Amino acid sequence: MGAAFWIKRYLLAAVPLFAILVVAEYVKGTTTRANILSAALWAAVAAGIFIGAAYRRHRKGQECAACDAALAVPAKTGKPSKGGKKP
Repeated sequence: MGAAFWIKRYLLAAVPLFAILVVAEYVKGTTTRANILSAALWAAVAAGIFIGAAYRRHRKGQECAACDAALAVPAKTGKPSKGGKKP
């Protein structure tokens, strides 16, 4: 996984988070330049921590329990498959 992969992953985390934080500031009625810069800073820091942790797990070869749960393979039930053979 090269640099482009991690940059894309960072942007996929930071951009939506920034949008959510800006909308929250807008709903509160405070959309000054300082609030928008604060939202950008918090989004950058949070995405950095998230991607840093993912990169660290990747470098150490550790599994991600949440990722494994999301991509769980159904257990074999012993029932015949559509082809009529047991798996």
